[in-house]
Amino acid sequence: MTDLTDGAIRAKEDPLYRNVFLQENTKFILSRAYGAIGHYVTESDDEWSVALLAFNDAIDRFEPGKGEFESFSALVIRRRLYDYLRTEKRFSQEIALEPYAMDADDYGENDEVNSLALEVRQKTVQQAVSGDGTRDITEEIEAVSTILNRSYGFSFMDLADASPKAKKTKEGCAKVVALILSEEAFRKRLREQKALPIQEIISRVKVTRKLLERHRRYIIAAVEILDGDFPLLAEYMDSIRKAMVS
Repeated sequence: MTDLTDGAIRAKEDPLYRNVFLQENTKFILSRAYGAIGHYVTESDDEWSVALLAFNDAIDRFEPGKGEFESFSALVIRRRLYDYLRTEKRFSQEIALEPYAMDADDYGENDEVNSLALEVRQKTVQQAVSGDGTRDITEEIEAVSTILNRSYGFSFMDLADASPKAKKTKEGCAKVVALILSEEAFRKRLREQKALPIQEIISRVKVTRKLLERHRRYIIAAVEILDGDFPLLAEYMDSIRKAMVS
């Protein structure tokens, strides 16, 4: 376990130590807030209070057997800040969401992934200033979210947890999406039953039931995006598109 994970476990059971743990990790919380919204945050900003409360909540919700506290708390902070920015009606101007999360490899401390996240956010902010493209991708996200909510009962934001991270898992999901997109019968079954035809898929593609159940939302969203008129979001799904042409 990392020191942060050990500290979170202790803080969960020891209220006095929790205060010490929160103070010791001020820089970590600020850096994760910056990573989430793409601009520096200080302890005098409202975003700091949101991030601090999220970090504290992450301590209560953390389950050691499911991973490291570092990546878990970063995810909680990110989501809480997104909710706050949406409430403040600044979400679409500062961040047009995280479409790259559809195809990310990791949500921990991987520098390459964090650099990509910052690059996408910065590009979105630049587009917002110049009036070039941000509204288009925001409209695509809203349209896809409507489809996912009405037909399948989950939101675009839920895809962060549902997206595959390991290369082998991503390849398996890509093959499933490619199969569904290649045959009308599969797409019709999916949309009529609002669920993946798991048994039929397993008989055609070498994947496990566990993979299909765990990444059901990602697969469904990928099908709807790639089968619809969402060219900007489709650009963030390279692994799926490569499987379709291979």
